[in-house]
Order: sequence, then C-alpha cells, then structure tokens
Amino acid sequence: MYIVRKRVEISGSHRLELPYESKCRQLHGHNWIVTVHCKAQTLNAEGMVIDFKHIKECVHDYLDHGNFNDLLPFNPTAENIARWVCERVPGAFRVDVEESRDNVATYIDDSQHIAL
Repeated sequence: MYIVRKRVEISGSHRLELPYESKCRQLHGHNWIVTVHCKAQTLNAEGMVIDFKHIKECVHDYLDHGNFNDLLPFNPTAENIARWVCERVPGAFRVDVEESRDNVATYIDDSQHIAL
C-alpha cells in the first residue's frame, strides 16, 4: 500500500447558514490549510499514487480566492468541505481542513479500510 499526502493553502471566504446567532453567519475569510491523503495498492505508469499537481488542481485551483458559498452546493462548513475534497480527488481516503490553527475538521472515507 502506498500513501501520499499533499498540503495546500487556500485563501477563501464563506458564510455559514446557522439557526443561531454567530459571527460566522457573516461573510468572512480564512487562509485554509487542506491536507489530502491518497492511497493506491500499486503505482501508476509514472510510478506515483497520484501526481501532486493533480491534487492541487482539484482543490486549490478551484477554490483559491473564491467565495465558497458561490462555488460549493452546500453549507461550506469545514466538515462539508473535507468530505467534498475527499470525493473529488482520485484515491483520497482522508482530508483534513484547517480553517484556523485550532479549528480542524477531518473526513475519512471508512469504506477504504485504512489503518491510520
């Protein structure tokens, strides 16, 4: 089993749809850190699990400097973004989304049975 990890930094804004008073209901921005973990039983023809460039294209190039409410079809919480990234990147089984140093959400695709 091969595992690679790619970390990207994304500047982006969002506002959350919440049923209670919160500053997060207002449009605000973060310098997000997104870490994508991908796996493969065998390497591709180039000797890679996935080209790091492709992970960056799937995530950074789509979201960077964007309003996540406009770009994503769901309430853009860190948890929802982590799941979306995991589903978007081939071979991804875990995604960590850090909207600030102390606020991190992780999504793990349980169906892939990876020991962490």
